[in-house]
Amino acid sequence: MKVVIVEDEKPAARRLSRMLNEFNIEAIAMLHSVEEAVNWFHTNEHPELLFLDIQLSDGLSFEIFEEVQINSAIIFTTAYDEYALKAFKLNSVDYLLKPIDADELENAINQFKKTQLSTPKLDLNIEQLKNLIAPSSKDYKKRFTVKIGQHLKMISIKTIECFYSENKATNMFTIDGRTYLVEDTLDQLEEKLHPEAFFRVSRKYFVNINAIKDIISYTNSRLKLILHTYNESEIIVSRERVKDFKNWID
Repeated sequence: MKVVIVEDEKPAARRLSRMLNEFNIEAIAMLHSVEEAVNWFHTNEHPELLFLDIQLSDGLSFEIFEEVQINSAIIFTTAYDEYALKAFKLNSVDYLLKPIDADELENAINQFKKTQLSTPKLDLNIEQLKNLIAPSSKDYKKRFTVKIGQHLKMISIKTIECFYSENKATNMFTIDGRTYLVEDTLDQLEEKLHPEAFFRVSRKYFVNINAIKDIISYTNSRLKLILHTYNESEIIVSRERVKDFKNWID
């Protein structure tokens, strides 16, 4: 069986591909945006099964169906809460809650195989599904606005290596080596930062997954992180967060 993975977080896509390999299933393509998926499906033979993340970097994945007729069975992958998942149950659509569990993945694959043999392809009510999901979608910060003298500067979330607390203030460090004060505390940022992009490694630090240059074993079963630019002080993954951190980067 051949499948396609549509997932904007590349580490998550690679992890799902490795998990599928355990079931002798090949991911023939990993697509990371609505635009990339639309272009691919316009020019390639559709696979038997599609693993589709809901929230992509350039919009909801439902927008793909507005541009191209998908001929594949679909298993959605999502980090949405239980309210949003009711939409899937109402539409009899299979889904996997992220981070994806190996046993649940196996069950979904087996269910797909049974459905493929016994019933025709499900006709998805995409508009109904989209309307049910969209209101519960959570908007994470895409940029921060900071004050510099009499000026306001907008800083894209993609350019931020880390956030850290120091002297009862919250600082934001960017890839160009600059530090800015932000009004939010780290606890408040926990609700505003996308959990697939940022991880709170300790009480003091949030780090961007794309900013990590190296990971080093450290004392007391902890980990030390080296970022591409930030080197003002050591960033240590606290012992109680190491397991979750490893799952996050996998």
